[in-house]
Amino acid sequence: MGERLAFIDWLDRGVRWLASSSSPAWWTAALVVLLFLALELLRTRLGRWLERARLRRQNLRARGAETLAARLLVRAGYRILGAQVRGSYELSVDGRRILVTLRADYVVERRGRPFVAEVKSGQFAPSIENAATRRQLLEYRMAFAVEGVLLVDAEAGDIREVVFPGLFLGLGQNDDLDAPVVRSTFG
Repeated sequence: MGERLAFIDWLDRGVRWLASSSSPAWWTAALVVLLFLALELLRTRLGRWLERARLRRQNLRARGAETLAARLLVRAGYRILGAQVRGSYELSVDGRRILVTLRADYVVERRGRPFVAEVKSGQFAPSIENAATRRQLLEYRMAFAVEGVLLVDAEAGDIREVVFPGLFLGLGQNDDLDAPVVRSTFG
């Protein structure tokens, strides 16, 4: 019992000492906490600013690539029917119908054949080996009444026609079920 009272007395004296305005330890602790909070606020704001700057650079690069791609498509003999064209398709999940809307960079036509053209820039995005790019092209093929999908790497000056074998949409059948076929049409 005496040890318990001694501990409580010691704890009480410690709390009063820390709370006293003349105690340098209290001011030091408060200063450390305030400094930590200020640095955390600075880190958070700097992180957000850097992310916004990165996204602005990425957006500028993408817009520049789309401008280059339009010229590249025209030089390759495609006629641009529309830019930033909205499309959609329906799917069913557990009997519930869901409308998926999306926007293609360009819808183009050459020799009477319509295509969706997707413009990619950077090191990895323009590659058909990139799973996200492949899925996006397949989604465009599902959403638009076109015969094919073009993958345009404007920075490299390359236009590639991507065919998804075995995909039946009532347009341009290809019975080869092995893998996507990629044909370079320019570059």
